[in-house]
This record gives sequence, structure tokens and C-alpha cells, in this order.
Amino acid sequence: MKHTLPALAATAAFVVPTLAEARPVTLETSLRDTGGAGAYVAIYLLDPAGKYKGTLWMAGGKTKYYRHLSDWAQASGGRASEVDGITGASVGSGKTLKITVDITDALINAGYTVHVDTSVENGDDNPSEIVAPLDASASGKPIAGDGYVKAFKATF
Repeated sequence: MKHTLPALAATAAFVVPTLAEARPVTLETSLRDTGGAGAYVAIYLLDPAGKYKGTLWMAGGKTKYYRHLSDWAQASGGRASEVDGITGASVGSGKTLKITVDITDALINAGYTVHVDTSVENGDDNPSEIVAPLDASASGKPIAGDGYVKAFKATF
């Protein structure tokens, strides 16, 4: 299921004024079949120095659980208000979250990384379970997680 419109609105800071200088990036996060509750998933961007640049998507609507996405919470200061308009339901066991965002070309191949934190109610928290380079050479190549994420890939 694509969540293009809310994700585009949320990533306005990453999109340059002219669309000719931005490209669509599809982020696909496939979860393992855990047989349990849906996972909370935070997908966010860090610059080459490891400084938080913004949230691309937050799956899971109850803000009281966001603190369990600990690397995102620490990097962003836990600002739940920052994810307004880019949230969706938690991601079900064995399901795939697929979003498309426009990201300015200046951030691609410039050392930025996409991070994915996951957590399940009454389960484990997996901070920075995925750290993927925002690099054209990695486009479409799946990365395995060591928690709830079976595979993650960014395609552009």
C-alpha cells in the first residue's frame, strides 16, 4: 500500500523547490511473521555526522509507544508532533510497509543514511535495526534486519 501523499507532505524539508532536482525513493520494509501484534516502525534520516534530519514515516498511531523506538526518539527528541500527517497503522506481522517519498538529489550519494527502528508491544525494541546508505549503488538491494525486519530496500 502506498502512502505517497502524506509522506510527500512530511518530507517537504527534503524536497527542493523544483521537482527536477528531486527523485522519488521507494522505501520497502518487510516484517518477519512473528504471529503477534503489529510492529511500530520509525523510518528517519540522519546526515553524515549522525545528526537527525527528519522523520520519513511512522507506523503506529499511539504516541505513548514512540519512546520504544529509542534511536529515533533520542535523535528527534521524541517530538511526536513532528510525525503529524505521516503516520499510519502499525505494520502487521509478516506484512510489508511500502512508501514513496521525494528526496532532493543533493542528499543522495552524500553520506546520508536511512534508519529503521522497530518495536512490538510486549516484545523487543530494535533501535536502528536497519541503517541503509542513501546511495544510488545500494538502490534496490535488500538489507536483512536482526529483529522484526525481514528485509528493507530503498529503490530510486
